Amino acid sequence: MKLVIAGGSGFLGSALSEHLVGRQHEVVILTRSGQVPARTGARAVTWHPDGSSNPGAWAKEIDGAQAIVNLAGEGIADKRWSRRRKEALRLSRVHATRSLVAAIRAASAKPATFIQGSAMGFYGVAADKIIDESFPPGQDFLGQLCVSWEAEAHPVASLGCRLVIIRTGLVLAREGGALKKLIPPFRFFVGGPIAPGRQYMSWIHRADWMSLVTWAIETPTVSGAINATAPTPETNAEFSRALGRALHRPSWLPVPGFALRLLVGEMANDMLIGGQRGVPARAQAQRFTFAHPGIDEAMAAAISSR
Repeated sequence: MKLVIAGGSGFLGSALSEHLVGRQHEVVILTRSGQVPARTGARAVTWHPDGSSNPGAWAKEIDGAQAIVNLAGEGIADKRWSRRRKEALRLSRVHATRSLVAAIRAASAKPATFIQGSAMGFYGVAADKIIDESFPPGQDFLGQLCVSWEAEAHPVASLGCRLVIIRTGLVLAREGGALKKLIPPFRFFVGGPIAPGRQYMSWIHRADWMSLVTWAIETPTVSGAINATAPTPETNAEFSRALGRALHRPSWLPVPGFALRLLVGEMANDMLIGGQRGVPARAQAQRFTFAHPGIDEAMAAAISSR
C-alpha cells in the first residue's frame, strides 16, 4: 500500500513512517526540508503548502496513493503564544490540510483513506469530566485551533475518502515530546507535579499511538473522530509519581502555577494547569487493544526505549 504522510519528519511522523515501512508499506513523506531520517526507510518529497487550489509538483504523489496521513503543522509548544505565533500555528495547519484536499480533488486515482491529525486540545479544559469523542469542542485557543484544523479535512468525505480524525493526547517517548522536557528535572531531583496536581492528563505510549494510526489506516470500518489516549487518564500528581518511579527519583517538588504562567504565558493554562480526562471510547468499542494501558508500565517502557 502506498501511504503519503504530510509532516512526517518529526517526533511522531518519523516513528510512524518507520513502523509502516516495517509493515511493508511504501511510504512517502511530504516535508519542507526535503529530508527525513534514513532509518525511516521512507522517500522524502519537498512541499511548501500555501493553501491554494493549485498544488505544486508534490501533488503527483497523492494520485494513486491508498491513504494520506496529515500530521503537518508547527509545534504547539515550541514557542510562547504571541498573537503572531498563534496565527502561524493556525495557518500552518489550515494551509497544509487545504492543500492536501486540493490535491485529492485533482487526483484521477483518489486515496481511499484520509487520516487527519488533531489533538485532545479540541475539547478544551474540562476539569475531571470524562471526555469521549461525543464531548463538544472547547472555546479556548487550542479548542478552536483544532476545530479549524479538522474542518479543513471534512471535504474529503465528499470526494470518496474515508475520514478518520486522530485526537492525540500526551505521547510518551523519551526522545521527544513533553517527556523529553520533563525528564531532566527529575534526573536532578527537582521534579514534581504541576500545581494543583489534581488536573487530569490524557496520555498514550508512542507505540500504542503508532498502532492506533496503523489500525485506522488498515481497518475500513473505522471512521470519524478517535481519541488517541490510553484508557486510564491520570492526575498530574500520579503521572509525576510514575515518572519518578521509572527514573528512580522522588516526585516531591511541586511547580507553582503562577511560575508557569510567567514563564510560558497562556500556554500554561491550556496545556499544563488545566486538565482533560480523555478516554478512547470509540477505539475500545471497536476492540482496539492497547499494549501499554497502565501508566507505570507505559512510563517504564518509554523511559527504557531507545
